[in-house]
Amino acid sequence: MKKWLLSAAILASFSAQADEGMWQPYQLPAMADELKAKGLEIDAKSISKLTEFPMNAVISLGGCTASFVSPKGLVVTNHHCAYGSIQYNSTPEKNLLKEGFLAKTYAEELPATPGSRIYVTEAVTDVTDRVKSGQMNKVGNEFYKGIEQQEKALVAECEAEDGYRCKVYSFHGGLEYYLVKQMEIRDVRLTYNPAGSVGKYGGDIDNWMWPRHTGDYSFYRAYVGKDGKPADFSKDNVPYEPKSFLKVSAKGVSDGDFVMVAGYPGRTNRYRTANEVENQFEWAYPEGKVLRERLIEIIKETAPEGSDERIKYESAIAGLANYAKNFTSMIEFYGKSTMLDDRKALELKLSQWIKADSKRKSQYGEVLAQLDKLIKQSQQQQERDLIMSYMGYSSMMSTAERLYRLANEKTLADMDREPGYQERDMTRFTSGMERIERRYAASVDKAMLLDLMSRYAALPQADRLPAFDKAFAIGKSADSAKLSKTLDKMYAKTELSDKAVRLAWMDKSVAEFKKSKDPFIQYAVSTYDERMKQEKARKQLAGDLMKVRPQYMDAIIAYNKELGKPVYADANSSLRVTVGNVKGYSPQDGLVAVPFTRLEGILAKDTGADPFDAPAKQLELIKNKQYGDYYVKSLDSVPVNFLSTLDTTGGNSGSPTLNGRAELVGLLFDGVYESIIGDWGYDPQTNRSIQVDSRYMLWVMKYLDNAENLLEEMEIVH
Repeated sequence: MKKWLLSAAILASFSAQADEGMWQPYQLPAMADELKAKGLEIDAKSISKLTEFPMNAVISLGGCTASFVSPKGLVVTNHHCAYGSIQYNSTPEKNLLKEGFLAKTYAEELPATPGSRIYVTEAVTDVTDRVKSGQMNKVGNEFYKGIEQQEKALVAECEAEDGYRCKVYSFHGGLEYYLVKQMEIRDVRLTYNPAGSVGKYGGDIDNWMWPRHTGDYSFYRAYVGKDGKPADFSKDNVPYEPKSFLKVSAKGVSDGDFVMVAGYPGRTNRYRTANEVENQFEWAYPEGKVLRERLIEIIKETAPEGSDERIKYESAIAGLANYAKNFTSMIEFYGKSTMLDDRKALELKLSQWIKADSKRKSQYGEVLAQLDKLIKQSQQQQERDLIMSYMGYSSMMSTAERLYRLANEKTLADMDREPGYQERDMTRFTSGMERIERRYAASVDKAMLLDLMSRYAALPQADRLPAFDKAFAIGKSADSAKLSKTLDKMYAKTELSDKAVRLAWMDKSVAEFKKSKDPFIQYAVSTYDERMKQEKARKQLAGDLMKVRPQYMDAIIAYNKELGKPVYADANSSLRVTVGNVKGYSPQDGLVAVPFTRLEGILAKDTGADPFDAPAKQLELIKNKQYGDYYVKSLDSVPVNFLSTLDTTGGNSGSPTLNGRAELVGLLFDGVYESIIGDWGYDPQTNRSIQVDSRYMLWVMKYLDNAENLLEEMEIVH
């Protein structure tokens, strides 16, 4: 098959590679000798088989990674990955975010956030020929829709078997397509999370930083019907019994040890053009940083700390702050790097290589110019598009838009509907409507929307959308006071803040929407045609890019094959494996960071005030050197977090970090500040992932939280 031919090119110089690369599981058997030399003790072939240990123990939460760690469906992931569910179950009277939570019995476990899912990958199939069949003579929007229709048909066939969720993933910019089949577990319950002063110790201050002392872990449990098949929440459901689960190592790892991670990394951009790099780092990241930081300020100004309103937005604050800091690092290290010059040099060399051969010139001669033209076209209205994308943080605006879109989509045959609005999506759609209940406060929603609309109104009139301006009575110039009064009236009159009302609108017709007096529904109706026009234009451009980008990647792969350099696919939220070692680094001249932190570091950092306010019992245990079963002589303490050279990114959060025997030795939860730019290029000197050590997890569970019931349930290797 074509994929094996591509593998040969990609793997040609794997042994010469550092620890760079997010590899597709099927590629690993070809790396067997190199992996064994690095420290892998299990058969590399077993990692390529998704229905066998250890890969069938690694699962997706749809944005984070997790893994089964008991025969009774116990799932471990990061605290920040379970944060939404912890927040959803928190109230001012019983704040699980602050106090922590432990279910001693199945009956005490709490339903996770509505719509929470556990996805177990069971099959990955190359469907490139099927997706592209009959499409290559189409262009623009027709090509986009043609590919989309092929993907929807494949998904429908795959999901004919109840209890599965399927998706077609694009690799190398559309050069290849793979169908991924996952079992979808719909009953997910919160089992245990440590107190926030453990699970989020250091907070935003320590985020992306080293040294780190964060107990970033929590536990879910997966439930199914009595027949063992996925089912909606029911008291009669039983814990899911996975085919495999990971043993948890109490021995852990040492400096230099082999480690690997299996997970679902979100997105990397290592093959973007110089034009895209320049625009992203010199415009998009700076502008995005400003908007994120302003939204955080608005939430904190509007919702007092400790109030129900603030609790509702804690998860939003965490997400906004995480990426604001991410963008800050991107900008900082881009300024110090030669990334832009390197990309320009690469494109020049690629262009020269293409021109040096008539066959290559015939195949790739126009690709670089075509791609550059389309990229510049995509940037023409980016300021307006960025501001309006952040308006998605307004629950009322986005809810009205989605509900009216659903009414329109329901007039079509199911296979003709937009993805996200098909029958297969209705359970997820409903959950989204339900979740708003614990993530919305009118005062905050209005304040955020007012700020963003004031920015929009300040744009040149030629860049604005007439229907949008009319809906909010925006004149030729920005008038924040007038906008504020308009929004006050809308929020006072809307009924979309009521869950029952939102759910009822899911079944209403287009005609009923047009008759509605709800101001946000009226907004959605009056701007619909213009929003669809904008979407069609985006799809036209996307379709053109979908034809050119694969040609560009084909040239990149062919060029690198001649140089003997590997070309792995950019991350796209599909299952990947990365390998490396436990290793410190030197972030700057004269400073060497060791790979482990210890319990004593918690004591040294602690101020008694958030975010350095460890539980009093924990501080007492550390002062008394009560290390128990998890003492490490070389550290003279219990390890808390450790560094590795693993090549990871967002989406890998919660990924099990495994030793050579595929035992869980940690949970990946972050990267160092210097490695954030790694989404655009891997540097073996500074790319470091941060893991919470399995020994710290076990120590907290045993000595601080008395989670003996879970410790007994897991298989712990001493």
